[in-house]
Amino acid sequence: MQQDMMSDDTQPNDETRADEAEAASPAELSEDNGVEALTAENAELRDRLLRTVAEMENLRKRTEREISDTRTYAIAGFARDMLTATDSLARALMVLPAETRETAEGTLKSLIDGIQMTEREMQRLLAKHGVTPIEAEGQKFDPHRHQAMFEVPDPSRPEGTVVQVVQAGFAIGDRVLRPAMVGVAKGGPRGGAEAPAGSQEGVDKNA
Repeated sequence: MQQDMMSDDTQPNDETRADEAEAASPAELSEDNGVEALTAENAELRDRLLRTVAEMENLRKRTEREISDTRTYAIAGFARDMLTATDSLARALMVLPAETRETAEGTLKSLIDGIQMTEREMQRLLAKHGVTPIEAEGQKFDPHRHQAMFEVPDPSRPEGTVVQVVQAGFAIGDRVLRPAMVGVAKGGPRGGAEAPAGSQEGVDKNA
C-alpha cells in the first residue's frame, strides 16, 4: 500500500519535470535565434566596415594620383606655347646661311649669339619643368610619338626606321606635347618586329 502511494507520488513528479522541460524549450530556442541574429548582424557590419575602408583607400589613391597629374601637367598648355616660341627662334637662325652665322661679326654676331642664348635658356626652363625631347632619329616609327611627313627610299635601313627629323617632338611626363615630324625609311628589310598597325598613317607620299 505504501509502495503504491510512493509510485503515485513519483508519477506526478515525472510529469512536472516533463512539463518544465517543454516549457524551457521555447525559451532556449528564442535565445539561440537571438545569438544567430547578432552573429549575422555582426558579420554584416564587419562587411560594411571593410567595404568602407576599401572605398576610402581607393579614394585616397585616386586623389593622390589626380594631384600628381595636376602638378605634372598643369603647364602643358603653356609649354606648347613656349615650344612655338623656341621654334620661331630656331627658324630665325636658319634664315641665315651657315657660313654667315659662322663668320658674322659685330652687331650681327651679337644678334645671333643673343638668339641662340635665348633659345637655350627656354629649352633649359622647359626641361626644368619636365618637358623632354622625344627620341626619333634611328628609332622605330611610333605613331603615338612620331608624325610621318614623307618616306625616304633607303634599302640600307630597316623599313619603318626614322631617318630624318623635320621638327623635334616633346613630351611632358608620359604625355606627348607634340609628336616629332619625321621622314621614314622605305624599301629596306623590316626591323626585328613588325611595324605597328597604322604606322603609315599620316605619311604624305607626294611630299
